[in-house]
Amino acid sequence: MCYLRQICYVYESCGHVYPMPDQQITCDSPRCKFSPTHPKNCHGASCKQTCKQFRQHPQQYSPQMAGFCPGCAKSR
Repeated sequence: MCYLRQICYVYESCGHVYPMPDQQITCDSPRCKFSPTHPKNCHGASCKQTCKQFRQHPQQYSPQMAGFCPGCAKSR
């Protein structure tokens, strides 16, 4: 099942947090309506009965970055 990955960088030296745009991770299942392999002709009531209609919960990822954020590094 497809899902969104949410990445938020945390800079250790200044403590600032920078969220990045969500990334869509695809599952390549023809039974998921968000997948690139989902048939174009699958829609309506039959699609709702046979295919996944929702993404999984987002995967949240917060890597700890050594140093200052770009804004603080620029002003130093």
